[in-house]
Amino acid sequence: MQELKDSLRARGYSTKTIKAYKSQTQRFFENAEMPNLTPSSEQVKKYALAMLEKGYSHAHVNQAISALKFYFRHVLKEPNSNNYIRPKKENKLPNVLSLAEVVRLLKGVKNLKHQTLLYLTYTSGLRVSEVVRLKLEDCDRERKVVKVRQGKGRKDRQTLLSEAAVQVLDRYMEQENPQNWLFPGQRADRHLTERSAQKVFEKALLQANIRKEVSIHSLRHSFATHLLENGIDLRYIQELLGHQSVRTTERYTHVSRRDIGKIQSPLDRLNECEEEY
Repeated sequence: MQELKDSLRARGYSTKTIKAYKSQTQRFFENAEMPNLTPSSEQVKKYALAMLEKGYSHAHVNQAISALKFYFRHVLKEPNSNNYIRPKKENKLPNVLSLAEVVRLLKGVKNLKHQTLLYLTYTSGLRVSEVVRLKLEDCDRERKVVKVRQGKGRKDRQTLLSEAAVQVLDRYMEQENPQNWLFPGQRADRHLTERSAQKVFEKALLQANIRKEVSIHSLRHSFATHLLENGIDLRYIQELLGHQSVRTTERYTHVSRRDIGKIQSPLDRLNECEEEY
């Protein structure tokens, strides 16, 4: 496992990916039925099928295969580490909140630190890993931008900082006076954990009486969808979100009501005809 960790770090993989790959590799060897540590592609296929039968998502199984492929190629030095069958990628639409639901959720949070966290997550379209790692200098209140340092894919980018978020942020800064991390954890020298941020969202969801199956990441999805519905070009949304490919951003066209709302159901037309007669 140490050699796997070192190989991943040497190739610039993120801490999150290293943790995931180590976990996936350990789980494979704990469940694999083999007398030695030289697994075959057939054993990987059986393991992947077993995971699918247990209800694991296609994305989770694909991650396991990627982790094992890396381990066999770079740690075990196996030359034939490419012949793995992957499950087809699932095409799931992101869950989004309406603008009214977002407002209700944000306004219902009484804790100023938690409210500021959720405001920035939504109005800047941030991932939870990005918002908890914000530092004081990352929020440029004069230029109304947030700088995301080394986001997914180890890329820096700039995104929006709305006037509404600035007002909440100013009150938070005056009241809490954070020193380094914008959202410190229990220890001032460490940032808030991602799980803590998720719990903040879950509590806010209950307080707002919103019963949709959504997570804190849905605020990012909602941000992109609402921009699209307001007529913002897809390429700008791609830049704000930090997507490498516009194809990733295009999925928001499937959940936007900008064009769907213009289409009238035949049943509604039937009702109008009945009213005329």
